[in-house]
Amino acid sequence: MSRYDGVPTTTFEVTTAAGERRSVGYVRRRFPPPPSDATTLARRTVAPGDRLDLLSFTLTGDPLGFWRICDANAALDPDDLVDDEAVGTVVVVPLPGVPGASGAGVPR
Repeated sequence: MSRYDGVPTTTFEVTTAAGERRSVGYVRRRFPPPPSDATTLARRTVAPGDRLDLLSFTLTGDPLGFWRICDANAALDPDDLVDDEAVGTVVVVPLPGVPGASGAGVPR
């Protein structure tokens, strides 16, 4: 499942340098769900050298699901969750594809 599943697409017309009209398609802006909508699978303390793709693979079997971890922690930059400054902090790993509120109100 892609983070863009269900996000609408749209098109707009542009004029090229040669004066030709061209239709360009794109995915509209994605609004991440609130972190409280995630069902928590695990909480993991960040260790030196951690990577989100490996953390996601280890706990969910999906290395490309790192974006779910970003959404569950309200992170815009994935590296912020595992860089040197993040060592010792707790990262919430959500259960893939299961909306819920089991993580609501839990300190992060």
